[in-house]
Amino acid sequence: MTEKIPLAIIGCGGMGHRHLYGLAELQNAGLSPFELVGACDPNLDNANSLADQAQERLGTRPQPVKDLEALAAVGAIQAVDITTLPAHHHTVAIEAMERGWHMMCEKPMGLTARACKLMIAKAQETGRVLSVAENYRRDPINRLAKALLDAGAIGKPRLMQHVTMGGGDGMLISVWRHQKNASGVLLDVGTHFADIMEYYLGEAETAYAQTRLHEKTRKNPVAGTDGTGGNSPAGIYGRWQKDMPAEFAATADDAAYATILFKSGAVAQYVEDHAAHGEHLWKRSIHGHLGSLDLPGDRSGQRLTLHRDGQDPIDDQALLDLVPEHRLNEATAALFGGDRLFEYNFPFPETDRKLIGVEYHELGTCIEHGRQPEVSAHEGARAVGLSYSLMESQVAGRALLVDEVCDDQVNAYQAEINEHLGL
Repeated sequence: MTEKIPLAIIGCGGMGHRHLYGLAELQNAGLSPFELVGACDPNLDNANSLADQAQERLGTRPQPVKDLEALAAVGAIQAVDITTLPAHHHTVAIEAMERGWHMMCEKPMGLTARACKLMIAKAQETGRVLSVAENYRRDPINRLAKALLDAGAIGKPRLMQHVTMGGGDGMLISVWRHQKNASGVLLDVGTHFADIMEYYLGEAETAYAQTRLHEKTRKNPVAGTDGTGGNSPAGIYGRWQKDMPAEFAATADDAAYATILFKSGAVAQYVEDHAAHGEHLWKRSIHGHLGSLDLPGDRSGQRLTLHRDGQDPIDDQALLDLVPEHRLNEATAALFGGDRLFEYNFPFPETDRKLIGVEYHELGTCIEHGRQPEVSAHEGARAVGLSYSLMESQVAGRALLVDEVCDDQVNAYQAEINEHLGL
């Protein structure tokens, strides 16, 4: 029997609990390489809550501790999962790597491009695995779409459309997601979309955008309730949302309208508006010189549709016939019920757990075999840089090279955040 990798979760709030459930999903499938030995959070109530949940779901109770020094005393930690607030990602990650620990870090990898550069430098110095927990690209439907693109099903991609609109003046999950110095929705959500665009089209070259802070006051419908209503992905956040204020000031931009040019020559028309009223919209499509793909929402399990001139749309088993070599990896196939899928049907909390389980499985494989993860520090930092390129373009009043933002050469929007972080 292979010896398990001692693991700790650092940050035991809503995201930490979600990651625990993903680890349990992987263990239940018989594929977990980890033993959870530590639950670290300055708020020991959170750490104890996660430890109790681990006892129930994993059969063992990790040691609750309040800081990394106490965590190091727990035993021979080999890996950590960083699910703290984004402002702490770089400091926790750097200290963890200095202690010799491998890691998975939630997105956004760092709160600014500068923070990301520090993390990259430390990973290179120490040789530790730094995997970024980017789950959208791991969705089986997005995997199929990528296989179709690579197989030339729509020819050379020319245009990607991405439109997501909704939210009004409501709180998105938590207060900090609306605070510039803590993350902001265009970074917190935008890194998902930035990563998926580069996953499909390769690296972005330039970005021009208008960004706005439309809703300067946000409302929390769960405040003062029992925590069972409101926007609570995976059904986890209500216990914290009920104690958040009913109304609060928002300081981070909440809408972006952009044109993004990719090094491949493809163009993306991009709208990410978390303050839109009226009809909620979702649209993601990729158009090439032979056809187009109409893509469903991430983690929905819905079918994608292939359109080609003079042919009926394809949204079923025939999609797989076009990519006969396409296979999902071991963990994804085990958790989702097959290695060649064109749809799936699970409640969202279960889908969420499964995708996090896939992330954990890859982390373990990388540690055991000395490999780099698919979403390494490079990809994680690029998602942050591309997201900030939109806000930096608004400040600069012109199109920007995305590489300039990733390299921290253009950073006027981020200057206040860097100062807040002491960077």
